[in-house]
Amino acid sequence: MKHNARRKLNAALALCIAGVGSGAQANDEQIEEVVIWGTQVRASSVNLGEEDIAIRQADHISDLLRTVPGVDVGGSHSLNQRVTIRSLGDRNLRVSIDGANQNNYMYHHMGNLQIHADILQSVNIDVGTNSVVDGGLGGAVRFETKDAAQLLREGQDLGARVQAFYGDNASEGYAASGYGRVGDSVDFLAYYHYLDRDNYEVGGGEIEDENGDEVPGTNGEVKGQEGELDNVLVKLGWDLLPGQRLEFSYEGYEDEGDYSYRPDMGLATDIAIADSLGLPLTYDTEFKRDTYLLGYELDWGEGSTLRATVYNNKSTLWRDESAIAEAFPGSPSRIEGKAENTGLNLFAYSVLGRHALTYGLDVIDHDTEYKPDGTKVSDEQSTDSALFVQDRITLGEQFALVPGLRYNYYEVDSHVVDDDFDELSAALAGEWQVSNSLLFKLSGTQLFQGPEIAEVFIGAGVDDAPNPDIKAQTGLNTELSAAYEDGVLGADRFSAGVTLFRTDIDDYIYEYAPPPAGVDARYWKDNVGDMEIEGVEAYLGYDIGGLSTLLTYSIADSDLSASAAYDALDGARIDREQGDTVSFMVDYALPAWDLALHWDLLWVDDLDAGSDLDGASLDNAKDGYTVHNVSARWTPQFVQGLELTVGVDNLFDEYYSSQSSRTGVSAHPRFGELYLTDYEPGRNIKGTIAYNF
Repeated sequence: MKHNARRKLNAALALCIAGVGSGAQANDEQIEEVVIWGTQVRASSVNLGEEDIAIRQADHISDLLRTVPGVDVGGSHSLNQRVTIRSLGDRNLRVSIDGANQNNYMYHHMGNLQIHADILQSVNIDVGTNSVVDGGLGGAVRFETKDAAQLLREGQDLGARVQAFYGDNASEGYAASGYGRVGDSVDFLAYYHYLDRDNYEVGGGEIEDENGDEVPGTNGEVKGQEGELDNVLVKLGWDLLPGQRLEFSYEGYEDEGDYSYRPDMGLATDIAIADSLGLPLTYDTEFKRDTYLLGYELDWGEGSTLRATVYNNKSTLWRDESAIAEAFPGSPSRIEGKAENTGLNLFAYSVLGRHALTYGLDVIDHDTEYKPDGTKVSDEQSTDSALFVQDRITLGEQFALVPGLRYNYYEVDSHVVDDDFDELSAALAGEWQVSNSLLFKLSGTQLFQGPEIAEVFIGAGVDDAPNPDIKAQTGLNTELSAAYEDGVLGADRFSAGVTLFRTDIDDYIYEYAPPPAGVDARYWKDNVGDMEIEGVEAYLGYDIGGLSTLLTYSIADSDLSASAAYDALDGARIDREQGDTVSFMVDYALPAWDLALHWDLLWVDDLDAGSDLDGASLDNAKDGYTVHNVSARWTPQFVQGLELTVGVDNLFDEYYSSQSSRTGVSAHPRFGELYLTDYEPGRNIKGTIAYNF
């Protein structure tokens, strides 16, 4: 079978993740399921089965991931997509696109992940760090882009797709792709996506301040969102010999527009600061990312595979600040920050009797530089190297042990610290397959993450206070889970699962810690104590005939045991924490009418005020919300290749903000009270027409 090596590699990686993950499915046969055009989402916290969610017309990563228990996406702005897992932000996760590392701390007012959902073939999420394959503190998110080998239908050598999209609040765009196979060994894909975004309107059509009064001059419209997004993907694959494949890819992403100065903060804050300083509300801004990747895949028989990836990922954020330079002489007119990741990843999988080995090498070199008005002022560098090996040992038909070791060597040359750190981390999981339907798992994984280099866009650390005594973060993630799947209660497929977890992070690093006497700074980066995160994730699925339903629940509570030097922070939670979260999804297929229907509900409970890290200083209570989305997809058989999709996001026009976004009221010494809440779009009626050739 063509590209069998790739399918085995993907299956091996997914099995490695699921094998020690929380609530992993009891039946792994679904790992290789493929959809033609859409995005599969697989997560260790829920058994999603085949989740083709093209019907959602996702134009933001939140459309894909917010219903996964334990996962949220904060930030309504295109520059501010922030993936969180169990309250930990993407700077504490391993985030990759096609294997290329994406952890760039560009700017504290924006997220560290920029990608459009339409380009994705799949998303694999490790909710919590449950194996030694990935580092990080909170888990991993692996985005995989479209691929010609997966898009081509049986017997097809050439294919193409065109698509147009419109949302009345307020975006429109189009996409085109061509893909094919040349002879028996070469395949290619070329993809382009364009999206034009305008300033959207919030739910209810009125933007309110902290007192519930309308912010003057806003008329319900969130200014600072108007921009254009271009995404290009080119892939070329070559099957060298049976079982060997070489692949080259280029992905280019550009987001430019008339954007707010602080994309993560609410419009009320932007207006208050701009008016106080006599400055514009918006600025010409451009973010660009270019990623080059070369991959080699080898299947040397008897279940043994290897994937080697070399990549270069360069991101640039630029902003025109000439208005600030005019108002404040001496300030730069143009700001530019660059971050570059260069990496090597070797991932191998071998089966030796009752041992299934996963092993490899991961090296990431990270370089940043800050260039106001074209002159480099500061730069920083870090290199994270790791060797890992994991063994899944089958003990009879019901039991398995999964031990693992990971060695990290981390070098960092920053304004805070110039040092190297190393750590040997271990993991151990036990599995009990009670029956073909029921699986129990218990796992423990040690954690390690070195001190991060500084954000790029405000100086690449040039103003950071040195702290040569800062320590790396270590800890332990423990989980107990159960998963059940069978055709009971009249269902074609009934599934249920629950995960209990606790994550302990020792020497937790807080970058806004109050400095000790003798340190001339407003704040500095330091270890402030030990962070504990504990919670539950659960799901219940029921499928019968054309009806599929999924109910999920999650909660993650965080608590800092502060060290003596920072006792004022004792009991603080992570600022991205959110309240109890419930999601409910219903999909119904009507094959006689070539029609598919979808409805999803997301309910998030209020979160009371309490001490936190980096949250709003005056009022950090978070309002709960309920959001409904509906959609329908028609693929008429009498017009082969045609797809018509319509839907309504935020059906009841809820006025809300994700609790993983900026929320609440803060006090500023110059600007007074600032209302930070970053409100999401209100009702959005969407339509997509696509044709596959």
